[in-house]
Amino acid sequence: MSAEQSICLIASRPAPVIRKDWMTWCRENLFSSVFHTVLTLSGVLILLWLIPSLLNWLIVDATFIGESQADCLSGGACWLPVVNRIELFIYGMYPEGEQWRVNFAFGLAALAIPMLYMKRFSKATMLMYITILPFAMWLILKGGSLGLESISTTKFAGIMLTLFLAVFGMVFALPLGILLALGRRSERPVIHWLSVGYIELVRSVPVITLLFMASLMIQLFLPPGQEFDVLLRVVAVLTLFTAAYMAETIRGGLQSIPKGQFEAAKALGFSYWRMMGQIIMPQVLRNTIPSLLNHFVGILKETTLVMIVGVLDVVGIASSTISDAKWVGLEHEMYAFLALFFFICCFSLSQYAARLERQHKQA
Repeated sequence: MSAEQSICLIASRPAPVIRKDWMTWCRENLFSSVFHTVLTLSGVLILLWLIPSLLNWLIVDATFIGESQADCLSGGACWLPVVNRIELFIYGMYPEGEQWRVNFAFGLAALAIPMLYMKRFSKATMLMYITILPFAMWLILKGGSLGLESISTTKFAGIMLTLFLAVFGMVFALPLGILLALGRRSERPVIHWLSVGYIELVRSVPVITLLFMASLMIQLFLPPGQEFDVLLRVVAVLTLFTAAYMAETIRGGLQSIPKGQFEAAKALGFSYWRMMGQIIMPQVLRNTIPSLLNHFVGILKETTLVMIVGVLDVVGIASSTISDAKWVGLEHEMYAFLALFFFICCFSLSQYAARLERQHKQA
């Protein structure tokens, strides 16, 4: 047995998960008392009345084919602004002839999901892939090398921009959060207090304030004639903001590790970084998966704020659509479309987090 395995065995194994059948679960959670039974039956009746009405408005009586509001005569939802501008919603102002680059870049990002499920890929391979992924996506989308035409970031908009910001924020915020958490626990006063100061300062300021500062004030400190890409400023703000919150989550995970594991690693001659990389951090990340995925969901939703600083994400495109005189009065359909998009993204992330949590409990 290796030294790493010996140290990890010091931690107690989690208690086995006892699965309950659905009838037992319903009896304990939905019909445990007269009051709970009344609430359950009332909720079911409301859903039976509400769901058919919603489905009729959303799908059955909805209009999907036409050119203007004059074609929406069925009484259901009018999805024509979404259908007619679907390319704008997905690709923003990205040149039509170069949209294959968007598909390819996000195909690379989507490839990481099945790779995480396949045990044939080692952790080192996955770590390398995820590290390279944002740089590869930037190279493909921005262009300017490898024979690809350079595309201005002002063309980035819509769903592609929302996912772009989320992916970059997720990939860069985690390692920075780990370093901040380790810095806050450092015994060196300078590193400790710098980490504490950064975390507390960022967590005490709303993200919208940081976005305004990045959009308006950074340019004042640059030499005349030099500009810092506004999209990169937004990515930096989302990353730095989320990393501060992740640092506290990871610090909590570090505190849950028994001191005996740190002492055993030092007694076996492990260096600080080898101890953290091979023994402590794998356990911390495993224990904090639900909280970390919650932060990732937060990044995705916080991308909606970038519209305020002139960056048009999917919410910005929706706002410009309903302000068009051609589609005035279709706000309900537009907000329903946005709700569905974010629900699918956030629910997928939460289910993936739940799956990872179940896998680790069974391990």
